Amino acid sequence: MNAVLDPIAALGRAVLGLVRQSGALAMFALEALSHLVRPPFYWRIFLSTLIETGFFSLPVVALTALFSGAVIALQSYVGFGQYHVQSAIAGIVVLAVTRELGPVLAGLMVAGRVGAAMSAQIGTMRVTDQIDALTTLSTNPMKYLVTPRLLAGTIALPCLVVVADVLGVLGGFTVSVAKLGFSPSTYITATLESLKTIDVVVGLVKAAVFGFLIALLGCYHGYNSRGGAEGVGSATTAAVVGASILLLLFDYLLTDLFFSQ
Repeated sequence: MNAVLDPIAALGRAVLGLVRQSGALAMFALEALSHLVRPPFYWRIFLSTLIETGFFSLPVVALTALFSGAVIALQSYVGFGQYHVQSAIAGIVVLAVTRELGPVLAGLMVAGRVGAAMSAQIGTMRVTDQIDALTTLSTNPMKYLVTPRLLAGTIALPCLVVVADVLGVLGGFTVSVAKLGFSPSTYITATLESLKTIDVVVGLVKAAVFGFLIALLGCYHGYNSRGGAEGVGSATTAAVVGASILLLLFDYLLTDLFFSQ
């Protein structure tokens, strides 16, 4: 009998743990957001996080977008060649980059780089009692550590996605013209005809949501880390994995919301 009930009990505990964790994460986010409308706001933390998230993530996001656009063009040419519709490559590249690959790849790169850094930094402060020291000094740790980072992440990632979109399309253009023999003017014309304002807007909305989620998961796991250096490492891993999963989940939900009709 136990052989039958034990897996069910384990599944039930896992579901309850997920629900409890989701509720705690939602309460954490609401508390952090509530401090946006109450002074003071720590501009120095906000600006330093904005620079760290946006400017210093630019090289890895740029390279990822450039080569992703190039690969899409190359693979589309091979695939569509079977149906003699290679002329659709420009439209495929610009739609794939602006709707999906720009926000998703930029988000995953930032999650691995910035989300991990946020979790490690705040987690180290937690296990070394620096967060308790902030409370002793009458400084709200949520307001000081979390709120500026959430706002910075929400603003920085859309800026990165604009760059990723441009470079992704440029990568597809370069491969199509230099390797596949497309006319530059024809490719540019097809790109502009395929590009719609809604595609760019939805990509930027996704980026803002992704940036918020990455900062939220990084701050949440760091803020609640326990157990010294090992706990900080576990929190960092949980932040990156959790942010990546939520990013892909919300990518589907937002795509379904805007493009399912």
